[in-house]
Amino acid sequence: MRGNVNQMQGLLLAGRYRLGDSIGSGGMGRVWRAHDEVLHRAVAVKELTAALYVSDSDREILLARTRAEARAAARINHSAVVTVHDVLEHDGRPWIVMELVEGRSLADAVRERGRVEPREAARVGLWVLRALRAAHTAGVLHRDVKPGNVLLGRDGRVLLTDFGIAQIEGDTTITRTGEVVGSVDYLAPERVRGHDPGPASDLWALGATLYTAVEGVSPFRRTSPLGTMQAVVEEEAAEPRHAGPLAPVLDALLRKDPAMRPQAAEAEQMLAEAAEGRRPDTTRAYPPARHADPHPAAGPGSGPAATPYRPAAGPAAAGPAATGPMTAGTMATGPTAVGPTAVGPTAVGPTALSPQPAAPAPPGRRLRTLALVVVVAALVGGGTAVLLQKWDESRRTEQHVSAPPSPTTTTGGDPGGNVPDSWERHDDPVGFSLYLPKGWKRQVHGIDGDLKQIDYTPDGGEHFVRIAVDTSPDFNDPHAHQLDLEQQLQRLVDYRRVRLERNVYRDRDGAVWEYTWTALAKDTRFPGPRRAMEETYMSRDGVEYVIYISSPAEDWATTSRQFTTVLQGWREKTS
Repeated sequence: MRGNVNQMQGLLLAGRYRLGDSIGSGGMGRVWRAHDEVLHRAVAVKELTAALYVSDSDREILLARTRAEARAAARINHSAVVTVHDVLEHDGRPWIVMELVEGRSLADAVRERGRVEPREAARVGLWVLRALRAAHTAGVLHRDVKPGNVLLGRDGRVLLTDFGIAQIEGDTTITRTGEVVGSVDYLAPERVRGHDPGPASDLWALGATLYTAVEGVSPFRRTSPLGTMQAVVEEEAAEPRHAGPLAPVLDALLRKDPAMRPQAAEAEQMLAEAAEGRRPDTTRAYPPARHADPHPAAGPGSGPAATPYRPAAGPAAAGPAATGPMTAGTMATGPTAVGPTAVGPTAVGPTALSPQPAAPAPPGRRLRTLALVVVVAALVGGGTAVLLQKWDESRRTEQHVSAPPSPTTTTGGDPGGNVPDSWERHDDPVGFSLYLPKGWKRQVHGIDGDLKQIDYTPDGGEHFVRIAVDTSPDFNDPHAHQLDLEQQLQRLVDYRRVRLERNVYRDRDGAVWEYTWTALAKDTRFPGPRRAMEETYMSRDGVEYVIYISSPAEDWATTSRQFTTVLQGWREKTS
């Protein structure tokens, strides 16, 4: 991927836009700094890289949604909305030319500082609300308001970006029945229940975004997507401790019933008062809700390996670490294979926030499996199955989706003779190779910016190997990373550590973690006692690699032998 980036620098698109540096990437694609050689100005160009990894039919859906993003943003005329200048075709894919915003995202600000001072958060919220009012007036719902999609310019501007999953009033051609798109912990309760979103749903997401900004944690995030959805529907957010004058505004915006939330004009007045340091009087119209325990018990994760669900944007749990627009919905479950930075920027570089009390940032908590494309979950209070889908990727059965390009496969053991001759070498497009028994098939678990997770399985996921490659890891110590993840696995049914210890792998400091648990039928097609093991290590160039295997516990004698052979044949880069 890096080589491709270097080769693309200097490329001239449509005879007009010359690509410069890549300034960010995410689940949807990559954003470039570029120069418009006709108008002689700097622009941001968004490349749809996700189209390279999906089937032809799903590529058409992605292309339609990309065009819809440009169409939606173009309908909105407001200084707080990132301007779309042009849409062009290159290499069979659409590219979006946008206003270049020098700055960073609100997610980055929270991740780096721990939290944002309440008056500054209210100012940010005021501009986001104005952008939403302009969008709603134009008949556009954003549907993915979150910290990663709020840009803070170096010049003090606040802009809302990534209308990629926006719904234009009257346009249902790319929205399928039962599909819920967006980041799980910023979905309004009515959307989780499967109801159609409205302007009030965007206001809920704004409330959750501002709560994250001032508290440093997402109000409803739990250890699994299902647990998060349950919290959104059933629980009140923990009472904010750092919100100051913004607290009553958050309480009003996060009402479960959309009819009980303030209208946009009223919310704007409340935010304006909070930005001035005055506490809005909302007690008559919006009596304080019953707040939840600020430290709720976490339920088990779902999926074949039941990995914990970890905040996508690092320590602050502010959503995907982003520097600009194109963050896709972030959700996860499944085995321990590394975490997400779903992002895409139209902006990079520092931005000034109002002074705030210094707060020590908690250790990084990106979860390895935040790239789940589709989860079919039975929702609380009913047996309705709701399809949760990232807008920039396509259909998937349970935790896996098969997607091109396929790896190059070669039969025969490695030169050292440690791998059986009957095993096949897979040169993976992500940039590694490994040996596996014949018949194991590649499935993309998630490609999400700096995090890439690839599965190989002979039977649809009952037995599988997962390779996670994270070029921007939160930890530089594999052992510490595993200990952090284990804290989130304690509530798995029958969880038991077999071992978790430091080791040396390929002359690099690493750590090995082996554990057992009981997978439940409600969470996976393969219930019963399971066992898993992973080797985590840091390469010389700072990339975190995780080599993970899982199977039913009764097959562990064979699986553990296979894992030893997989480790012997592993290569970081294909030749």
